[in-house]
Amino acid sequence: MSKTALVYDDRYLEHDTGRGHPERPERLQHLMAHLRGVELFDRLTLLSPRPAALEWIELIHPAEYIERVRRACQPGLHFLDADTVVGERSFEVARLAVGGAIAACDAVLGGELDHAFCAVRPPGHHAEPNRAMGFCLFNNVAVAARYVQNQYSIERVCILDWDVHHGNGTQNAFYDDGTVFYISLHQHPLYPGTGRAEERGVGEGAGRTLNFPIPAGKDDGYYLELLQERVGPEVVDFDPDFLLISAGFDAHRDDPLASMALTERGFAEMTRLVKEWAAECCAGRLVSLLEGGYNLDALARSVHEHLSCLVA
Repeated sequence: MSKTALVYDDRYLEHDTGRGHPERPERLQHLMAHLRGVELFDRLTLLSPRPAALEWIELIHPAEYIERVRRACQPGLHFLDADTVVGERSFEVARLAVGGAIAACDAVLGGELDHAFCAVRPPGHHAEPNRAMGFCLFNNVAVAARYVQNQYSIERVCILDWDVHHGNGTQNAFYDDGTVFYISLHQHPLYPGTGRAEERGVGEGAGRTLNFPIPAGKDDGYYLELLQERVGPEVVDFDPDFLLISAGFDAHRDDPLASMALTERGFAEMTRLVKEWAAECCAGRLVSLLEGGYNLDALARSVHEHLSCLVA
């Protein structure tokens, strides 16, 4: 049995996005209520994070941008773009989301745990270095990648993004960097419109971005074949020292913001494959971070299956 952490803090509920917004506190409330009601919960190590130091966030986001987000987080609701809403507590909660990723990496790289899943919000993979987008303020997974490289002298990091929307922010953070391999499986066409197959990186990062734009309606079998036949060999060839997953669950067939046909069992099998790659390449060191997933029941069931596979 693997030792697996669940990173969570009730303060994640304090990020107020307003009535009717898809990325709402109820996502984590419903998820945690579900997990606390199942036997699996007793097999998890619960980690409560601290807000990330600004020096770590600045590995991806310039200080000027961080300050712009801080100033925007005033009483009331304020739009940083058409989809991205902040309230008075959003800046500190976003720091805590990055801190959750850091806490997970520390636990795994410190040898205390084998894997970790971060039930954090706001999500991060759309956040550009200088721009909030798509519900995201700071790019949690990108900061985590840079953090492990700086703090633990990790050389090569692989980020697998299976959120149904392309992680434009993560791609752009490492587009010219050969030490971080960014791989995305996403519905196309769909927001944000990036992630074409020909987007492969530039300079030292040439070939270190790998996009799989997928037509709507594809199911578990399609995703699993793609992972086994196309993604797995690329990951093993890169031979990462650390593996991160941008674990969005909005490719589920019941999700309201996309048109894929994955099930929770599909996510479990995808997790099993990635866990095998981590065991082969990087001593099993694997951290996943919540991105999308907007049907409350589908999200809870999918995370349950994801964690069950990590614990096994």
